[in-house]
This record gives sequence, C-alpha cells and structure tokens, in this order.
Amino acid sequence: MCRGLVFATALLLSVFVPALACAQWQMQDSHSTVGLRGIHAVNDSIAWATGSEGTILRTVDGGAHWQRCSPPPGAEKLDFRGVWAWGANNAMILSSGPSEQSRVYKTTDGCAHWTEELRNHDKDGFWDALVFQSADFGLLGNDHTGVLFGDPVNGRFATQVLVQGNGWLVDERSCAARTGEAGFAASNSSVVMFGPRRYMIVTGGTAGSRVLISPLMACNDNQKDCQKECLRIALPLAGGAESSGAFSIAFRDLNHGVVVGGDYKNPELAGGTAAWTSDGGRHWTASRKTPHGYRSAVAWVSRYDWIAVGTNGSDVSRDDGQSWEHLDSGKWNAVSPPFAVGPGGRIGKLEASAFQNRSAPSLSR
Repeated sequence: MCRGLVFATALLLSVFVPALACAQWQMQDSHSTVGLRGIHAVNDSIAWATGSEGTILRTVDGGAHWQRCSPPPGAEKLDFRGVWAWGANNAMILSSGPSEQSRVYKTTDGCAHWTEELRNHDKDGFWDALVFQSADFGLLGNDHTGVLFGDPVNGRFATQVLVQGNGWLVDERSCAARTGEAGFAASNSSVVMFGPRRYMIVTGGTAGSRVLISPLMACNDNQKDCQKECLRIALPLAGGAESSGAFSIAFRDLNHGVVVGGDYKNPELAGGTAAWTSDGGRHWTASRKTPHGYRSAVAWVSRYDWIAVGTNGSDVSRDDGQSWEHLDSGKWNAVSPPFAVGPGGRIGKLEASAFQNRSAPSLSR
C-alpha cells in the first residue's frame, strides 16, 4: 500500500493523491551483481547503464532484456560511473579512478566496438561526471555539447568541454577550489550543461557544499558582465566532512533546479539533503520537508515532478523541490527516468501510470 494513501474506494470519496507517491518500481533482471552507478535513458525503451568491473549494459525494449556489452580492450576492471547515450547505437561512457583509471570511451555501433576519447594522465586527477546539454533548454549548441568534470588539480577543478567541430578542449577558466573541496562521482550528475562552456557543478567535502557557475554561464548573456572567475554560491546542504555535501544537480528549465546530497556515510540523516532554486541557481533555499536520507541523484520527471534516490530509498517532489514524500526504501545510486540503478546489479523502472492524469500543484514562490 502506498504511504499516505487514503483508502476510500468503497465510499467513492474523491480524494486527490499525488500519483508519484504511489508509483511502484518494476524490478528488472540486469544479469549482473556489481554496483551500478551510471544510467541514461534515451526514452522509455532505450537506456544504457554502467558499473564496476567494466560493466556496460544496454536495453532496447524498455528493460525487458538487458544486454551485457563487452568492455573496451584493457578496460575490463575499470569502474564505469557515467554514461550518456543518444540512441541504441551511440553512447559515451566514463570510468572514474585515480590517474589513468579515469577515461572516456565512445561507441557508434551499439557497443560492438569502442574508441578511447580521453584519458587522464595527471597523477592527482580523478574524473567525476560526463554530461551533455539537454535539448530541452533550446540554447546555443546541441545535444553533443558536453562537459567533463573532475576533482581539483593544482587548486582548480579539472573541466574539459566538447565543442562541436573543435573536439575536447581544456577549460582554461575552470573553477577554483577551496582546501578540502571536491566533487562526487556517485551518480554522474554532479554537473549540468547549458551550452558551450556554460555549466554548473556542485561540490562538498570538509569545506562545505557549493554551486559553482562557470564564467560564461554567470554572464547572463551580457558580455560586459562576464567574470574571470566562476560564480560561487553556498548551499544549505550538509557539509564539513569528506563524505558530505552536494552530490547531484538537475534543472527542468533555465530557472528551476534542484540539488540533493547529504552524508553518504550517514545515509539515515535527513537534514541538509535537498535545496531548490527558481532564479537559475543564483539563490538556493533548503527544502522545508527533506528526503528521508542521503540522496546521490535527482532528476526531473515531468511538469513539476522530481525524484531523488539514495542508498536508503527514494523520494518524490511535486512542488519543484520544496517538499518531498517517501517513495520506497530500496538501495539506489543513480536515476534517469524512468530507470534507476543501484548496488548488486539493481535496476528498477517506474510504472508509466505514475505520471498520468496529473493536476497542477500550488507552488509558493
């Protein structure tokens, strides 16, 4: 029974219950027992997932069958924490690890063959996320405009941008880091892309949690206001420990976004786990009712609906992140609706009926 459901069918009472609060996960067979951290759904039918021990999975039938792809030669032991796909045949995957264990590979034939795109040669480097611009934003560039985000090297976060026609370029104006500040490679969602060299990243660690907005993004399209340094904004999220901070950021349009996080070593702590913005990330407000624990990933579903997942379950919000409702208590690492992945080869798919027949919520701003 869904938590909070008013059972009054016999009395024919007309009680509105948020559909997402009653959504059920359809558990799927990944034919794997490794930890999965990367998931990208192209649509309801096509999705790619990645994980440890060189694991790469693909479905083209909505998850009825998951194909185990052969990893790139020499990458059989890598920890693939990120994936981005453009269809059944085209995808890029990111492995995370110290130095040369951080790599990017690409396939254009449904994982029959792989080409190495990038490899980290810095002994202090560790790559966290690989994302591309969402076509929903309608900005400059296209869905092959991307950003690669990594932990600080020599005091600055390692970022490279993929610019159509120019290949991967090191971002010479990458964001400066504080001592003890880092990103998290928990779900491939610690950065979001808004166009060429326009991105936001979220951080954590002993220095606290922040949102960092790239200089071009901070310009607001007014070149006179461009800054030479990233815009730095403190977040009302957990911080102060190496295991705490902001883990994931997502936007549904240019103004409305959500950040989630917490402390992964203390997943039951609900304080400081979510915040929202309605002004493009310049100001963030803590959720008045938070998820019920640490959350490693958040994603926009439809209209005002959001879902956040973590190692002690998932929560949903239908008011743009201002408040959250418990959905389940399963173990999850990452989400790309309608799919989510977690430890032990765990894959789930939200029922399509969960997002139908919605009525508009009342939003306070």
